[in-house]
Amino acid sequence: MSIKGLAHIAIQAINYNQTIDFYKQVFEFKAGHTWSFPEFKIKEASMLVSPDGRTCLEIFDNEAVIAAQGKKAASPEQIAHGALLHFAFYVEDVDKTYQNALDNGAQPYIEPSTLVLGDPPLKVRNALIYSPNGEVVELIEKVNFDLSAKTESK
Repeated sequence: MSIKGLAHIAIQAINYNQTIDFYKQVFEFKAGHTWSFPEFKIKEASMLVSPDGRTCLEIFDNEAVIAAQGKKAASPEQIAHGALLHFAFYVEDVDKTYQNALDNGAQPYIEPSTLVLGDPPLKVRNALIYSPNGEVVELIEKVNFDLSAKTESK
């Protein structure tokens, strides 16, 4: 049995429609399936499909009673702590996507920059934002983190 990839990340939205609009506008997600599930007090839920057609975001309304990592922040100013630290999207251009995110209601966290990580050095172009819903989202240009692929091809 092997893992085929990341299926989806679930988000509980403070503002359901605003959250969906943000991910559609900034990251070009498309509306997928929508549903309700009264047993878990889920009034609204949607699966958004990324441009690659494989990775999804599952969005739940704010009143849904679902298993979660950590606790909700008591206010927009409070940082919530839990097992999930952030999630990252590969983007064509970090600078343009960062500005597009800010133009669509995101707050800046770490401005675009190029990091040099590890030995051998690996250059990573990235930035981080707070979505309007509060998630920490990393924007990253394509980089090969799999060093075994580099050494096997030699």
